[in-house]
Amino acid sequence: MELGFIRIHILHHTAIEPVYGSEFQAELKRHGYEIAFGTLYPIFHRLEKDGYISSKKENVKGKIRKYYNITEAGIAILKQANVKANELVAELNEND
Repeated sequence: MELGFIRIHILHHTAIEPVYGSEFQAELKRHGYEIAFGTLYPIFHRLEKDGYISSKKENVKGKIRKYYNITEAGIAILKQANVKANELVAELNEND
């Protein structure tokens, strides 16, 4: 289940600005997710393969860094996830 939330986090953050792996790992940690690069990078690669994000390599202080951006398909799926998440939260809060 956590991996689904992480995918949504990636789409959300790439909709705001380009992100890269180590920066994003720290962002996830801030939200309580402990995720290894060996788990995180395959998620980025799968989202890219599925057409939800794209990547661009940049040279930063002599090191190549891969930045990820959301695509139009990613924006569409993020909107769908937002609707479904709101419906779920509403149901979970019905008995409060």
